Amino acid sequence: MSTGIETEKIMIRVAEIMIEELKLEDVAPETFDPDIDLVDEVGIDSMDLATVALMIRDEYAIRIDEDDYPKLTSLRLISEYVAHKLNDKDEQLNNS
Repeated sequence: MSTGIETEKIMIRVAEIMIEELKLEDVAPETFDPDIDLVDEVGIDSMDLATVALMIRDEYAIRIDEDDYPKLTSLRLISEYVAHKLNDKDEQLNNS
C-alpha cells in the first residue's frame, strides 16, 4: 500500500501540474491547500479537470476513468486516487 510519503510526493507533483496547466497565480505547490474544493472554491470547470486528469495520466502512466472525474475535487483526493492507482498497478505487475 502507498505510504504517506509517497502520497505527499504525489501531492506536490500534482499541485505543480495544476498550477502550471491552469495558470494558477499566487500559490506554490508546498502551500497549495490540499483540501480546497477545486470546483466550488477555485472555480475550475470540468474541462480544466479533464486537462489535469490527462496530464496526470501521462505523468504517472495510469488510467483515469472519466466516471471518476467528478470525484476528483481536491488536491488531496486526486493525490490519493493516483497513489491508489499506482499501488494497484504495482500489485498487478508483482502478480504477473
